Amino acid sequence: MLAQAHGEPPDPDSFRKLCCGCVRQLSARKAKKKKSVFWGIEVAETLRWHGWELGKEMIKHLILKNVHKKTQKLSYRCPSTRFFFTVFPQPISLSPGMSLTLPIVFRPAEKREYEDSICFKKAEGEFSVTLRATLPRPCLSFPAAVQLPICAVHNVTETTFLVRNVGDLVTAFAWETPSPFYMIPDCGMLSPGAECMVTVVFQPKEAMVYDVAATCWFGGEEKQKRSIQIKAQAKYPYLRVSVTEEEYEGVRPGKFRDVLCFGSVPVGTTVEKCVEIFNMSMVDAPCRIERAKDPLLRDHVFSCDVSHGVVPAKGKLVLCIRFQPQTVGEHSTDYFTIISAGCLLQTVLKVAGSCKGPLVSLHQHSVDFDWINLGESLMQMLKISNTSDVPAYYQFDIDGRGSVFSLDHPCGVLEGTTTLALKVTFRPTHPISYHRRVVCLVHHQEPMYVDFFGTCHSDIAKPAILQARHLSWYRTNMVRGLTFYPPDILSVMLKDGKLQTDEKGALMLPTEIPQDKPPKEYSEANSKTEYFYDGVSSDLALFPPHVSVSPREYDFGCCVPLHKVEPLPLCVTNHTKGKITVAWTPSHGSAFQVSPEICDIPPLKSSAFRVLFQPTQLNSLYAAELEGFAFYKVLRHYSNIEEDATICPSWCLTVRLRAHTYEAEREHFIPQYVLDVPKTFPPVAPNTDTYCSMLLLNTGTSLITFSVNQAACPSVLLKPCSGHIIPGGHQIFFLSTHPANTVSQQHVVPLQLNSCPGYTKEIALKSCGESLLLLLEGDGNLYFKPLYIGTSSTRMYTIKNCTRLPMVFTWKIHQSDSKILSVSPAAGILQPYEAMAQAWTFTPDKETKYLLRAMVFVRRKSPDPASPKSVRYTLRIVGEGVLGTIRAQKEHLDLGNVLVGDLQSCSVVLLNDGVCSLKYILSVEQLITGPCDPEEVRSDPLALELEQSRGTIPARSKAFVRITVRPARRLHYTWSIKYVICTHTATDLASTKEEQQPLCCIVATGVYPTLCITDACSAGSASGISKLHLWRLFSLDTLNEYLERDPTPSELTYRVPTRHSTCLIPPVYTPLLLDFNFGAAPVGSEPTLVMLLLTNKGVVPVEWAFLFPSDQKMDMEHWAEDAEFSPDELHQMRIQDNQLFSVTPKSGKLLPGQEESVQLSHRHDFIGTDHLPVLLKVSYGHEILLNFSGVTMEQDQRYIHFASTKHLFAPIAVGTSHPPIQIYELYNGSSVPVMFEVQLDSIVRMQKENFQHPVFVCLTPRGEIPPGTTGHIEWIFSPLEAGIYLVDVLIHILGGESALITFQGEGYDPNTIGDTATSSEVLSPSAFPGSTKLTVPGQAATLSHHRICLGNIPDCTKASQLVFLNNISESKAVVFAWRISTCKDKRVLHIAPESGVVQPGESIPCFITLRPSGSASFYSIDLVCEVYIQESLVRYERDLQEWEREKERQAVEFTITEKDLGTKKKLKSPAGRSSDSAETENPPESSAVIRKYKTLPPIKNHPMPNLPAGHFQRRLLLDKEASRMWVKPEPPKPTLLHLGVTARSYSIEEFFSNFTLEFPKYFLSHPFSDQPSESKFVDGSKDGDGTDMDPKWVSLAAASKQELQIVTDILTGVIRGLLENTQFHDAVRRSLDEPIPYFSQFRCEESAELQDRRQCSTVPSRVSASPDLYPEKDRERKEMRPETSPSDDLLESWERMSEILHQLREQKEMMSRQPASGNLVELVLENTLQNILIEASRGEVVLTARPRVIALPRSPSRRNTNPAPPPSRA
Repeated sequence: MLAQAHGEPPDPDSFRKLCCGCVRQLSARKAKKKKSVFWGIEVAETLRWHGWELGKEMIKHLILKNVHKKTQKLSYRCPSTRFFFTVFPQPISLSPGMSLTLPIVFRPAEKREYEDSICFKKAEGEFSVTLRATLPRPCLSFPAAVQLPICAVHNVTETTFLVRNVGDLVTAFAWETPSPFYMIPDCGMLSPGAECMVTVVFQPKEAMVYDVAATCWFGGEEKQKRSIQIKAQAKYPYLRVSVTEEEYEGVRPGKFRDVLCFGSVPVGTTVEKCVEIFNMSMVDAPCRIERAKDPLLRDHVFSCDVSHGVVPAKGKLVLCIRFQPQTVGEHSTDYFTIISAGCLLQTVLKVAGSCKGPLVSLHQHSVDFDWINLGESLMQMLKISNTSDVPAYYQFDIDGRGSVFSLDHPCGVLEGTTTLALKVTFRPTHPISYHRRVVCLVHHQEPMYVDFFGTCHSDIAKPAILQARHLSWYRTNMVRGLTFYPPDILSVMLKDGKLQTDEKGALMLPTEIPQDKPPKEYSEANSKTEYFYDGVSSDLALFPPHVSVSPREYDFGCCVPLHKVEPLPLCVTNHTKGKITVAWTPSHGSAFQVSPEICDIPPLKSSAFRVLFQPTQLNSLYAAELEGFAFYKVLRHYSNIEEDATICPSWCLTVRLRAHTYEAEREHFIPQYVLDVPKTFPPVAPNTDTYCSMLLLNTGTSLITFSVNQAACPSVLLKPCSGHIIPGGHQIFFLSTHPANTVSQQHVVPLQLNSCPGYTKEIALKSCGESLLLLLEGDGNLYFKPLYIGTSSTRMYTIKNCTRLPMVFTWKIHQSDSKILSVSPAAGILQPYEAMAQAWTFTPDKETKYLLRAMVFVRRKSPDPASPKSVRYTLRIVGEGVLGTIRAQKEHLDLGNVLVGDLQSCSVVLLNDGVCSLKYILSVEQLITGPCDPEEVRSDPLALELEQSRGTIPARSKAFVRITVRPARRLHYTWSIKYVICTHTATDLASTKEEQQPLCCIVATGVYPTLCITDACSAGSASGISKLHLWRLFSLDTLNEYLERDPTPSELTYRVPTRHSTCLIPPVYTPLLLDFNFGAAPVGSEPTLVMLLLTNKGVVPVEWAFLFPSDQKMDMEHWAEDAEFSPDELHQMRIQDNQLFSVTPKSGKLLPGQEESVQLSHRHDFIGTDHLPVLLKVSYGHEILLNFSGVTMEQDQRYIHFASTKHLFAPIAVGTSHPPIQIYELYNGSSVPVMFEVQLDSIVRMQKENFQHPVFVCLTPRGEIPPGTTGHIEWIFSPLEAGIYLVDVLIHILGGESALITFQGEGYDPNTIGDTATSSEVLSPSAFPGSTKLTVPGQAATLSHHRICLGNIPDCTKASQLVFLNNISESKAVVFAWRISTCKDKRVLHIAPESGVVQPGESIPCFITLRPSGSASFYSIDLVCEVYIQESLVRYERDLQEWEREKERQAVEFTITEKDLGTKKKLKSPAGRSSDSAETENPPESSAVIRKYKTLPPIKNHPMPNLPAGHFQRRLLLDKEASRMWVKPEPPKPTLLHLGVTARSYSIEEFFSNFTLEFPKYFLSHPFSDQPSESKFVDGSKDGDGTDMDPKWVSLAAASKQELQIVTDILTGVIRGLLENTQFHDAVRRSLDEPIPYFSQFRCEESAELQDRRQCSTVPSRVSASPDLYPEKDRERKEMRPETSPSDDLLESWERMSEILHQLREQKEMMSRQPASGNLVELVLENTLQNILIEASRGEVVLTARPRVIALPRSPSRRNTNPAPPPSRA
């Protein structure tokens, strides 16, 4: 409907897009109506009506706007329906920029949708606007597709899209979504114009690409649906845990490889370390972190706040783990599992750490105050050190206010790695010896003991001075039970010999010596045991007490009123055998006093004391410790001591007291404290004591008293049970329990503070006895896969310590199974809750199934006699020992041909059909075969490389072994791959040489890319060069010979064409330099073209390239170039810049068997000799430097192109009677004939030197060579003796440059070398097929052979060869004519037919016959077939006839040149008149009359020369000159097809002596009288049409016009007469219906016998031409003769007839011996064979068809009844 606008200039401001005749322009503002531009008119594409009602009109306005720069005129047609109408149509004219509003009325008649259009018409075409009225309908708008983010499996991603109601009705919608998608919301209601945001949730269950359609149903009664395409992709997540810290040292390889080690952490502190969870996948990976299930008593020393998280794609999540140890010395181990969503991947993180506490030690275990006087005091230093970095809380359990010993800092905090010097003060109150063993309590450490001792003297009492040795002797004596006796008794016993002293000075009983038992020695008890087992806190005591006091602790309770406090009675009991004195240390500032202070107690008696409490203040707390010392009374004075060893130190008695004076209505002080207490007791074995410490810090400003009711929790011992804590001080408690079993127990210890029941703190602790529980993986079963006998398999097996105590494990394997089964480690320590992966190794030694058992014994790290020594667990191991073999999927793998030095890879598939995995080692043996030295190739390195020589194949599986082959030689490689299965005894090939099994055999052949030149032809200026000469010019034989060799390593320096040279003349890496000689031609002549046919005769593709020097030079910056060039570089630059040499194509690739022609050209633009080194590079093969050379001479310069300065004659045997004539070729590359003359001076001189024997004879010392042809100089080389002859001959060129040529001939002795060792090999009969691919541009025909060799032939015979001329054109016929260069060649060589026409696509056979005559000679004849396009010949003859007619007309016509006859016009040639358009349009009539009598330009035979490239001005001048004259037409240039014919002729005698077996194959034709007729017959052999041709006749192509007319008239009359003759028609029909004739051949037996007797005939292959006519008839008559019994007359007549017949046979026999008869038979056979070949080439007869039997045997009955011969049908 729209037409293309014409004549209107495009305006870029108004038009945006021009397409199909209309221009659409989108408005800048976003309007609802889409507007378009039609030829400058902007209008809406569609006009819509919405919301209309029946019976009402609705008007909409259509706006037309002129957006063009010109005024627009248009008209319109009203809508076609009656529902849309507008104003009456009228022409519209719109100025630029103006608009027109056209009202359109819509009047509906029924409720349906309407559509119409209004059409506008302009001069450029028509356009229309659609009018559409729609009904209200529901319609939802949402995108057609939505793409969700990539998601991890079992994760959730989502995206949103907008759903808008673009309809006119309220619409409900509902989604149908396939899994794993769902919509939120999945249903809803939308008002018109409303919109809703819908979320698509994607929760995949498997990893794949999802592309599904979700359906949305919407509408009212009639539901509508619309789909949205949901695309998403799910991937599996991959999480890896990375610990940034150093890995734990004790971790062994196994399942738990990710270990986070916290090291040693101070008790009570918290250390946090981070672990990175890396997400290696492309999706966000949600994960959760879970802890291993804990037993009830396990402390959560490790904690992690993150229980779940999301690791971003290619990101990481940092996981913080805290370690807060509670028990000093405990190793903690825990496991966190990182589980990805869906439990697809679980990664176990092992966390480990240990708890360290303070390491407090005292520098000395005793403080010796020696002795002082009463009333004095002495201070000593006690150093306490903390070697750990953990702060230590310490407390000396002594109340310095009521003791003779006091410390300046009895409690405090000792920081890490510090030492504190404490001041200990001794203030005695009585003149006695003092000794008190004070315990130093350290939180989170065992208590320590220190001995304070000293002696006090007064003026009256001076007791013995107590020293440290006395304490040591006392403890030894106490162990031996001697301390319960006073010193005086011990002294008497010592005197009486009842006691003795040991070597240390201690006392001992003498009765123990004879019993061979050493006396008891004191050993330091465990500090915790000593602390608790004091006989007071516990019923047990380490040693029985000497003196005891009761009670040890007392609470006065509430003492209100103050003056009514009852005293506390104390009972002190003496358990010794001596009298003791008890002295209490008075405390003057204390509210507690003891009465009396000093009292003596008899042996084994008790004494009562009173403790008086005298409080001074109400509402206060009182607490104190009373101190007293008991000692033997005899020790009061040193004089009472006779033996030093009997001195016994005093015993310290302490009583803890507390009271308060709080009134009933008064509240006690609220204690402010910090309590550090563990939740559980440290783990121990059942029936073992466990201890822990507790720290109570008084953070307030008032005193705190405490007391523990031991009866409330009798299972726990707590010490001290009561006491007080000063403000800012602390109290260290020690707790002990004795778990009886492995059942968890809950202990609640009430701690009452400040004597108030309301301030009771219940301390809850748990305890449990830990048994030796070891968890074995897999319920104690370990399974091994079947294994090959002698091989090992290692499996990781996990054991776990399920207790809170470390345990020692030891594996025990039966001795008989130790060689089969082993485990590592066999023993070790398992920390609490630690899992250890152990390596089990199974090594079967026979083919059977194994059921083995191993036992593991576990015990505690420090065994306790009370606990069981060890527990045994049994592991059950199941395995099997089997045998197996490996085989290759292909036992013989042939890689084919591989480039030498190149890599070829393949995979060998190894199959394991057994049930066990096999570990193998592969070995390769190499065998190289081919034409090579076996010793040389034996040392070659292995040319096959295994990617992996070792490996393992699982059971019933396959393995791929990648092998790479790189042959180093062009030979056949065979690799035998063998394997051996690894065992413990056979781990390498050296130990398994005899066990190697054959696996497969791989063969490959190393090849090089082979390229050869199979054909060459020339064109252009070199079209006259024969193919043989062309092969010599281009050294193609040498090139092909070198291409067959292996390339040298230097040639493979660059395997492919590479720009590697930095200079203009690239370096040479090839040893071969060949000349590509393009010959010579005059300047300005057409280029010399040489076509080479490259053939890939190899088996691999070949990539080749001709690289000019510029193709080998690297691209370098200008500053790096050398500014100075050598003459050779300048010469090469000139040749390359002017493209004098060119190669097309310069590179290519040939598949095996493929051929490609390459055109080499040399342009003759500049005079001189051009040389250019071109590199022929075969990728991965040879590179050969080709020296392109060509000569360009002046136009009239005489020049003979000598390809070489040396010529080699064929070797001649010494004594040859008739040496052959040999030919030396000279090529005339100039444009004028060249005369040459051979200077014979050196030849004459050599003849004189050889006794006047003509060694070299030149038969043609002078001659003339036409331009562009090859001349021959005939030579005879006749050696006088065996050796090499050299002669330098000067060939003088008349008018040109002479050349000195060295001729070389070799004479050999036939008796030593052999018969025709040289000549017979070279000239064997052969033919070299040509290629149809090797054609020059414009070539329309090809020869089937480009060279034929007729071999060695005797003289006076002839040899023939069939060559086909093929017309390769599809539409043009060609005319051919054979040309023989020299007259001599014309005499000996005959071609039939010599000329003819070949139709398109047809072939014509040509018979080449060589008939040598005369002397022996070498023949190298270049036959040239000139091929013309028939169409061009016809055109040339037509133009020639017109030119001759015009020439005749110009001879009789003349030109009137008077000026007054009219205006003289410029004459043009006929061709110019036909094509000239610049003549005057209206010439005057007189001028036209004159032109009628104007003659054409003068006839002139002026050929157009071929000008060199670049001479454009000269060409224009010649064109102008040619336009003023009519040049005689030139004949078309033929395409020259060269056929080389080579042969060597011998004299008959020489040929017979040299080639005796070949002699019968030739026919010797004898000349007879009519020799010309014979040659006429031979030369005029039948052509393809069967007509005889005489070479003396003039061919029709060269006949005159009159001759052609006569022949045409004669043939016309003959043909017309035959067509009108009815008898001729009948004869033709009868010949077609005639049956197949039968022929009989007869042969005379007598003549055959005669011929057999003449074996000396010179025609051995001659066939008899006079057979008997009726041999069968005579035979029948002889058979019938005895049967008929004739009379005597008949016998006589029969004899006469026989004589006559005998004479006739003799005459025929004489005729058959004539030479003419043999020649005739030979000619008949030759023509017959030629006719058969011609018919076969035309398809008229099939030579390969199955022969048919056309003659049947004679019937015997017919032979008897009809003796007469059958009539001949011939």
